Amino acid sequence: MEYRTATALAAALRAKEVSSAELTEAAIAAIEAGDGVLNAVVVRDFDRARAAATAADAALAKGDVAGRPLLGLPVTVKESFNVAGLPTTWGLPGKQHIPVAQDAVAVARLKAAGAVLLGKTNVSYLLADWQAYNEPYGTSKNPWSADHTPGGSSGGSAAALAAGYVALELGSDLAGSLRVPAHFCGVYAHKPSSDIIPGRGQTPPGIPVLSLAARMDLAVSGPMARSAEDLMLGLDVLAGPDDHEGTAWQLALPPPRHRALKDYRVFVVDQHPLTPTDAAVRGPLNDLAGRLEAAGCRVGRDSAALPDLGLVGSTYLRLLMAFIGGTMPQSDYDSAVIRAGAVPEAAADLRSIVEHGLVMSHRGWMQTDFLRTGLAHQWRRFFRDWDVLLCPVMPTPALAHDHGPMAGRMVQVDGRPVPYGQLPLWSSIATLTGQPATAFPVAIAANGLPVGMQAVGPFLEDRTTIMFAQLVAEAFGGFVPPPRV
Repeated sequence: MEYRTATALAAALRAKEVSSAELTEAAIAAIEAGDGVLNAVVVRDFDRARAAATAADAALAKGDVAGRPLLGLPVTVKESFNVAGLPTTWGLPGKQHIPVAQDAVAVARLKAAGAVLLGKTNVSYLLADWQAYNEPYGTSKNPWSADHTPGGSSGGSAAALAAGYVALELGSDLAGSLRVPAHFCGVYAHKPSSDIIPGRGQTPPGIPVLSLAARMDLAVSGPMARSAEDLMLGLDVLAGPDDHEGTAWQLALPPPRHRALKDYRVFVVDQHPLTPTDAAVRGPLNDLAGRLEAAGCRVGRDSAALPDLGLVGSTYLRLLMAFIGGTMPQSDYDSAVIRAGAVPEAAADLRSIVEHGLVMSHRGWMQTDFLRTGLAHQWRRFFRDWDVLLCPVMPTPALAHDHGPMAGRMVQVDGRPVPYGQLPLWSSIATLTGQPATAFPVAIAANGLPVGMQAVGPFLEDRTTIMFAQLVAEAFGGFVPPPRV
């Protein structure tokens, strides 16, 4: 397995210490040897990858590297992104033969930066689960434990990174789909500020790809890796307006607020008002908070400026459900209307919020969006006093495989059953108002599974949360290879 970072591998390629062909063949061999168990790389494009590696080596030999920071680096991307000549199914059966003629913008930018695309990694059905399984491609498994999921919907992406197949991946996030797999597999992911990385070309099969992507409320695309430094590299390649299919206009994001860990002001939240969080997650978070304080950080847990996280969570669920309801088949929507009619309008429990959100009127959506605007203003005020908010990604470490009906699934949190639908509430903190959030590994739980946290930051200050994760790794350690691979 190859566990060097993308940054280190790119430097080795430029120094001619290794060739792209050698890295590509090693990655192919690792996938062929290990993926019979993990099932992470479900669409393979090895012949074209070998040709691209040969071309990259020729360019490296001539020193033709300008503007191509990933030249010769093998990568994979999430199955939901269009790659010309490869199927895009989103886990839907019978869609493998729909032709794909054009790369997604983010994929085109990876290729323009010189990356060698090996193939595509597994996803959840319709990208709508925190587990990665579907009828066309089957079930992906966690490199730390085959009995557990690598997460979803970018589950195959995180598994490929943790298994040492590739050093850089492309994923997406609507309800934690970048951060949850990173947490479950002990790797890194960055949910960027809204709209800074184009989503055009991450399109369900058979849906026309327009010249500019329709705005998918709450959804973003972003990099995944085994180090925070590589997240910064991926961000630089991917971020920029949706101008064309090639390289991005350079997006002038603000620099990190600090470059020394001791200078960070870190607000810690270990409990959510709408969902419990297991001691296996709270313990590592509080341990990290103590180490940060000992390292000189200002660490706090109380602020009058902190937005109401219960309101953040419920507002997020309403908007998420409205998005899902707007894309439902008519028969499913008609059933949702009937269910919502049986629930009192004033009911405030999470199940009622979900049922009413699915059939929300445009007037209701506008009123909910006004709430979101107010919460975004509160976050702006909060981040005057704090640089990052540090909190869990999920209530537990990686989940055991459970492919039963989602509405009936339960998750054990400190020995108590919690409805599966409560799982995205931690991720909503960053998602609702478009804040950046960097997920990074911090510990190994008593059951041998990794535990990650997320650093949430102010809008457009993506470099601050990534730098914080990098400094934490430098001080306390970062990615650890899974012992079972």
